[in-house]
Amino acid sequence: MSNPTVISPKEAHEKMAEGIPYVDVRTVEEFGENHPAGAVNIPLMLIGPSGMVPNSGFLSAMVSTFAKDTPLIVGCKAGGRSQRAARMLVDAGFSSVFDQGAGWDGSRDAFGRIVEPGWSRQGLPSEPGQPSGRSWEELRKKA
Repeated sequence: MSNPTVISPKEAHEKMAEGIPYVDVRTVEEFGENHPAGAVNIPLMLIGPSGMVPNSGFLSAMVSTFAKDTPLIVGCKAGGRSQRAARMLVDAGFSSVFDQGAGWDGSRDAFGRIVEPGWSRQGLPSEPGQPSGRSWEELRKKA
């Protein structure tokens, strides 16, 4: 696969049921509020003293957590970060990357209107907190 494949939240949910991991690339704080049930948190951006900053450990954590031939779903809040993360993963040699383009909340048009409802707006299974074995705190230590 040379380009990430964009999929809907429902398609992502179906792929998770087949055993494909969902990597939520939102910040630790966003992930902790609520996320797709079973998702792993490897944030593309971190919240620093001056706002959001790139997570320099993103790619190394992905490589240490997943084999490059593992199919992966990536998602964020509205599609921008997951699109960047999916491109980074494909460029790094991951062979099967799905971008859940509507994200947690939904993809929006230039006027801020939701054009595709995200995971939460479609009522798909979710969970709050930092689950054991799937939180950024634990995964970054392994990287």
